[in-house]
Amino acid sequence: MKLTKAEKDILAGAGGEVKRKAMETVVRYGDTFGATRLAPIDHNLHMVTSMGIPLLTPVFELMDELIAAGIRLERPFTVDPRPVDYSTLNVSPLKKIVFRIMYGKQAAYEKQLEKIGLKDSNAFTCACYLDEVGNIPKKGDILAWSESSAVIYANSVLGARSNRNSGLIELLCGIVGRAPEFGFLTDRGRMADWVIEVKASKTPEAQVLGSAIGMKVMEDVPYILGLDGHLGGNLTQEVKDYLKDMGAAMASNGAVGLYHIDRLTPEAREKKKSLVKKKARTYVIDDAELERVYRAYPLMWKKPDARPKLCFIGCPHLSLAQVRSWLSRIEDALSRRGRRSVAVRTVLTTAPDVAAAFMRENGASARLRRAGLSLSSICPLMYMNNPLCGREPVITNSNKLRTYTTARYYRDGDILDIIAGGRAK
Repeated sequence: MKLTKAEKDILAGAGGEVKRKAMETVVRYGDTFGATRLAPIDHNLHMVTSMGIPLLTPVFELMDELIAAGIRLERPFTVDPRPVDYSTLNVSPLKKIVFRIMYGKQAAYEKQLEKIGLKDSNAFTCACYLDEVGNIPKKGDILAWSESSAVIYANSVLGARSNRNSGLIELLCGIVGRAPEFGFLTDRGRMADWVIEVKASKTPEAQVLGSAIGMKVMEDVPYILGLDGHLGGNLTQEVKDYLKDMGAAMASNGAVGLYHIDRLTPEAREKKKSLVKKKARTYVIDDAELERVYRAYPLMWKKPDARPKLCFIGCPHLSLAQVRSWLSRIEDALSRRGRRSVAVRTVLTTAPDVAAAFMRENGASARLRRAGLSLSSICPLMYMNNPLCGREPVITNSNKLRTYTTARYYRDGDILDIIAGGRAK
């Protein structure tokens, strides 16, 4: 790897021993993946490690070492969601005991994050790129992010450049202000290995389409044809929300870190099909294929016919527009069934800043209360990691949550029907 004089100086200890070790780790990481140089990072960090799990002792020791050396990131950073929320979720005393064992270092870890440059106490979300949160990179910005749903959104929808880094590598990259230049940081690494032909008769469910693509292409880059016919040619808020959810499913059901949509996403609008490699493979997705993928999801409940006890909507976190939309749709579904509140305890999850903005809207709190809904900023996945929670029949419209937990996936329309008093099918 070719280093600049400033980078060599850090590696020689000019910035202190801790910064020297950070640079050495970043250089070794780049060497492993064939990087020829380090690229200066253009935008704020987003960290994936947000949970105070006592077993992560090396993480806490590293943070203490950084703090003792006076390391503080120049740009304030955001981090993934908190794992628990006792104030809005109905958590039993026994579950609380388990959570306190699982995440017993949470408060201490958050203090460590604050000392090295956390944006603020609201900066806990997997969707840091939402307007209310403000960690929004520009097209072409070099990043060092790890959260899979954030990486794929930044790369694809915003046109920024980040690899799918592992946890804490992104922090070390942030400390030295450099990221190894390989993979999605290069023009070649952003070219498509697959052409996806969407031939559905109506707009596909974002989570199912993303799942189908992710499971087929795995870590490769897809170039998607035909979806612009359903979504249009502009990145409106509604379209960005669709792509957020579709990308999260791609990243979790496969390992996709970047996709292009013909005539819609930034690089596809600019470079068009020149982004597609000559020997790219083709995958056709029609109505039958979407249905096949959906029906193939395994049911992890101990009692397959159990009545759902909890519903999570928002993994990744909902945008402000999605919070408003889901509340209205749930109210309409309840009205059609002659009900005042949901039949299944339902939690809408979103970023703290988004939740605060929504709750400032006239009548928002009363509407949530009447419908029997909760608004939270936790990570549903980390909530479900509690074995007592994982045993319960939980439903969701998130393919990411379905993939990593025992939650059962339902399409949006079915979710609405179930929580409004219908039976799970």
